[in-house]
Amino acid sequence: MPEFPPRREDTPTFPLPHIEHTPPSRISDHPEFHSLRRAQRRFGIRASILSVGGFLLYVLLSFFAPLVMNQPLFGRLTIGLVLGLGQFVVMGVTSWCYVRHMRTRVDPLARGLRTRLQEDEDRRTRQAAAQPEAGRLFQQGSRGFRAW
Repeated sequence: MPEFPPRREDTPTFPLPHIEHTPPSRISDHPEFHSLRRAQRRFGIRASILSVGGFLLYVLLSFFAPLVMNQPLFGRLTIGLVLGLGQFVVMGVTSWCYVRHMRTRVDPLARGLRTRLQEDEDRRTRQAAAQPEAGRLFQQGSRGFRAW
């Protein structure tokens, strides 16, 4: 009986076909698109927590600590009124941070992704134009149909 070396766990049990690297055809398949979505999502979660948390804090203080909220600061101006007007400041700061974040982090990623995808599309159209008519594929949706 012949001795075979033990099979490693990471070796395939069947030969793998030759796989050519093709650029993603849809924007959602591109890895840069995922990093773009991650950057948007991270900031969106932080901004939502800040905005909703500030408003929730104001509502909870109004309900559970009315004596604190009714403390006068200057004349008829109370702590509750200042905190209520502070909600506009919180929303303004959140909006300003959102615009700054988009301009500095997300927009450059989106522009780079757009130019790469346009370059890939231009390359595909040049390759399709260079192919003979008989072998050309007609695209309909995500499927390709061969011409007869």
